[in-house]
Amino acid sequence: MKQPRILLVAAVLIFVITALGKGTNGNTSASSPQAQQPQSPTTIAATVDRQISGIEKQIVEAAEAMPEDKFNFSPGSLNIPGADYQGVRTFAMQVKHVGASNYAIWSPLTGDKLLREDFNDGKGPENLKTKADIIEFLKRSFALGHKAAATLTTQNMLLTAEGSKSIRLHLATFAVAHAFDHYGQMVEYLRMNGIVPPASRGKSD
Repeated sequence: MKQPRILLVAAVLIFVITALGKGTNGNTSASSPQAQQPQSPTTIAATVDRQISGIEKQIVEAAEAMPEDKFNFSPGSLNIPGADYQGVRTFAMQVKHVGASNYAIWSPLTGDKLLREDFNDGKGPENLKTKADIIEFLKRSFALGHKAAATLTTQNMLLTAEGSKSIRLHLATFAVAHAFDHYGQMVEYLRMNGIVPPASRGKSD
């Protein structure tokens, strides 16, 4: 069981080292004005925070792009012959699941107590019904992600998070990977309703 974990840690470290090294191996001449300007130090916290900001922008924009009257859409309602979409999450449930998972994954890094109603077996709060309330919940969950990223240092990133069996860096980056998975599903839901995802607008499909 140790080998997969070692491989995961190695992969994450390669990602981090690559990200930290960007901007230092370019072709800028040492005498150019850009080279003479002092570079802001890149930290592990800032690197992970940028990853969180990237997926946050795409997911929030996708959620905002779905009309209120389509927020409870699921592919099952299309009754596509031969398709097996019965029981899959609605668009609203996808968004709430991302928010609930963000809270569950990032709270061990920040020390915030995971509220049972916020997680609710990955479904998010039952009382959130409107588009505005669901998106607000999503945004709050990403705010926790930025708080979690800020706790990372080169000294603690490979330590096991309190109350978890996972290392801190894994939790911080796994939430990003998980959110990207559901972003892909949200994109499909948008396109099934004739809506081009905001990230794809102005580009060839």
